[in-house]
Amino acid sequence: MTGIADGGGAVTATPAAGTPIQPPSTMGLGVSLQPADSAAKTTGTFPYAADLWAEGLLWAAVLRSPHPHARIVSIDTTQAVEMPGVRAVVTHADVPGDASHGRRVADRPVFAKDLVRHHGEPIAAVAADHPDTARLAAAAIAVEYEVLEPVTDPEQAFSAEPLHPDGNLVRHIPLSFGDPDVVGEVIAEGLYRIGRQDPAPIGAEAGLAVPRPDGGVEIYTASTDPHADRDLAAACFGLEPERVKVVVTGVPGAMGEREDPGMQLPLGLLALRTGHPVKLAATREESFLGHAHRHPTLLRYRHHADAQGKLVKVEAQILLDAGAYADSSGDTLAAAVSFACGPYVVPHAFIEGWAVRTNNPPSGHVRGEGAMQVCAAYEGQMDKLAAKLGIDPVEIRMRNVMATGDLLPTGQTVTCPAPVAELLQAVRDAPLPALPKDDPEEEWLLPGGLEGAGDPAAVRRGVGYALGMVHMLGAEGADEVSTATVKVTGPVATVICAAVETGQGFATLARQIVQDVLGIEEVHIAPIDTDQPPAGPASRGRHTWVSGGAVERAAKMVRTQLLQPLAHTFGMSTELLSIADGKITSYDGVLSTTVEEALEGKELWATAQCRPHPTEPLDETGQGDAFVGLAYCAVRAVVDVDIEIGAVRVVDMTVAQDVGRILNPRQLRARIEAGVAQGIGAALTENLRTSRGVVRHPDLTGYALPTALDVPDIRIVKLVEERDVVAPFGAKPVSAVPVVTSPAAVAAAVRAATGRPVNRLPIRPQAAVVNRT
Repeated sequence: MTGIADGGGAVTATPAAGTPIQPPSTMGLGVSLQPADSAAKTTGTFPYAADLWAEGLLWAAVLRSPHPHARIVSIDTTQAVEMPGVRAVVTHADVPGDASHGRRVADRPVFAKDLVRHHGEPIAAVAADHPDTARLAAAAIAVEYEVLEPVTDPEQAFSAEPLHPDGNLVRHIPLSFGDPDVVGEVIAEGLYRIGRQDPAPIGAEAGLAVPRPDGGVEIYTASTDPHADRDLAAACFGLEPERVKVVVTGVPGAMGEREDPGMQLPLGLLALRTGHPVKLAATREESFLGHAHRHPTLLRYRHHADAQGKLVKVEAQILLDAGAYADSSGDTLAAAVSFACGPYVVPHAFIEGWAVRTNNPPSGHVRGEGAMQVCAAYEGQMDKLAAKLGIDPVEIRMRNVMATGDLLPTGQTVTCPAPVAELLQAVRDAPLPALPKDDPEEEWLLPGGLEGAGDPAAVRRGVGYALGMVHMLGAEGADEVSTATVKVTGPVATVICAAVETGQGFATLARQIVQDVLGIEEVHIAPIDTDQPPAGPASRGRHTWVSGGAVERAAKMVRTQLLQPLAHTFGMSTELLSIADGKITSYDGVLSTTVEEALEGKELWATAQCRPHPTEPLDETGQGDAFVGLAYCAVRAVVDVDIEIGAVRVVDMTVAQDVGRILNPRQLRARIEAGVAQGIGAALTENLRTSRGVVRHPDLTGYALPTALDVPDIRIVKLVEERDVVAPFGAKPVSAVPVVTSPAAVAAAVRAATGRPVNRLPIRPQAAVVNRT
């Protein structure tokens, strides 16, 4: 079945002939259930970490390095310690456990000891009675630096002196697939650069650490992976994991693992040192300096095709700037190399990828990591081939699109639904937006806004297309297990699962799953902490699949407990009983009762796990079944460009997406629209700029996020519901793939409008200027 979202956001489907029309359900899967926290968020009562308070509270501040690369000669905390109101000052010497941490590689110090490796690296932390006192005390810490020459060009990292004991190379993947001697009749080459995009969460990082009587500590923060954070903290504090508890507060938006552990660890150390609760609310500047960003990437491509535009071979070199520490750069590189050819059939591929350390700000997981950077490059290459061959850009893509059963360059067979041709055809056939009206009142529609454009005659319209793909869940052997418990007491069900609601809608989905399986309308989601079994990080759609699958299994176990007594009484199996809208009925209509009556005051509960099928690491030639599943998207962008001043206005974004199954129509549409908006930011405005490793303007005036005036109407013209049989509910993640695809589509549209190569993101005005003489 294919669902199509209309302008109002509803997803409609035509029932098969002869199917009786049922009244619409108000609960369960497939319904636009209102999020339970929407009222609290709109009225300002939602409990964010920055709002927390405790008796005897102290305030923390962190001293950060002003240099991207320096040797620490000495640290003198005397003046800070002697300031009135200061309760504690901690440095590297005060870390009782592991001095380094990291989500994938433990190479990042809690506090810099001998060397500073990036601008903003933590040096020391202070706890004081007042936040102003804490900041003044941090500024009073005297640090003597021997400033060193920073390595900021990732190409120089290969020959530079090691910046870290582990060396400058984080990972190298030389993917080899097919015959290296094959040559196409037509060759297109390109060099592409992708900038440093920041997650820019709606709320900066904050947290509260509270010491416990047993010598442990509780950390209240907007964690997206509380158990990983607990393990990092316990190792740092030299404590057993059971003596550290992480409690998840309200998350003010997240793009995956975006929080900064370098903030949480000083908090816990200060709380343990002082015996008082300690709170830290990072400024926006500290947030920009501390957490990870999208990897800046340099990509060199050579595409080979035959005279009909069929791809023959792709050669590419991909260089990721990991910044000062490894973090998840190895995972990002694996995605970039694996998807370097895009959702196209390529019989021969030779992709070499590197991730290297530099003295630039740290890079890490940001939605669509790796896949977004290569999408901009391979789609630029497809446009180049189309121009060389005189083929329509859509047609050359249609001749090469991937389908179920094809091979990735990693040798893995695409077993999930891959309706790429259908998606591309949908955006191609959608009506184009009307041209701007010749009316002074519509001048604000011109690039640059009201009075921002030059001569209206210099405005050119361009239409561009892009296809993108992402992988679901973790990859290369990651254990993606999640655990959930469902309890039913009277007319109320409770879900206990450590899957964090980061804005992706898991809390709403969990309610819908229980409603669907048990027919109970009132479903509560328990607060999350590390006393619960782990559920893993909130990224790559994993909670929809793994945690949602665990909730469904637990709910079905409770369903069996509920139905077994009834089935026994009526001499039938539980499979002959159904639950819908709070009613239990038998296949023959003999039994009809309500769920509440069947419960009869009983309390039922069950715990279940969900673990997808295993994957394997890529081998030394980049081969292996590394991914659980894939999702696809097609985007058509329409832009108006003032070719004299280089201003670009996105007029229209048309999207067709492979979603597997629609679980919540309104929520799904919102996720796609948000992904497109983030993609427009990456295409046109978002770039955390540095000068010799120093972050320039680390604030929301220097870092330009797209506003409501920058994001056009987003038309979702097709949602392909071809269920992935190995996924619970058959659903696929929906938010990452439009982020991946939209920047490439905008770049293609600017190329079409200007005739310029447009090989850098974000697109700079000078790249869209055309000499009209």
